[in-house]
Amino acid sequence: MEIIETHIKDLLIIKPKVFADARGYFFESYNEGVFKQNGITPHFVQDNQSLSNAGVLRGLHFQAPPHAQGKLVRVITGAVLDIAVDIRKNSPTYGQHVAIELTEENKTMFYIPTGFAHGFLTLKDNTIFSYKCTDLYHKASEGTVLWNDADLNINWNVAEPVLSEKDLTGTKFKEFNSPF
Repeated sequence: MEIIETHIKDLLIIKPKVFADARGYFFESYNEGVFKQNGITPHFVQDNQSLSNAGVLRGLHFQAPPHAQGKLVRVITGAVLDIAVDIRKNSPTYGQHVAIELTEENKTMFYIPTGFAHGFLTLKDNTIFSYKCTDLYHKASEGTVLWNDADLNINWNVAEPVLSEKDLTGTKFKEFNSPF
């Protein structure tokens, strides 16, 4: 695995070694030893998977402490534009984001520790998105930052995504009081 640092501390891009031949391919999607060697020491307790068609936008979501979730995300089939926004109040990159395209072809993964709001836009129909979480889902701890807030300056490259009610009514970043 190749672990690539982003301009935001602790957000990591992970490129697995893919072994392909006429039969198909094989790769490790998680190896605790490799993660530990690179200073990544999460304890994953829940795996989630979603299916979405093109144009579905989910996010920007987080869970507040003490139920904050770190995530290791990847695409099984299809493609997404994946976004992580730094919501750690004392971080020099507070309010900044990293955007990365995750696809079934590139098999790239994205490690998003606690202290980040996360969302993705599905780029292809029948996209299966998978993520490991460091804490269990806790409804009372969930929060949503408005996906298209101008202060975040995220180029989703979509005018009218398909959104849930929760995502339509996210908190504006200027009004957001980060729990991190």
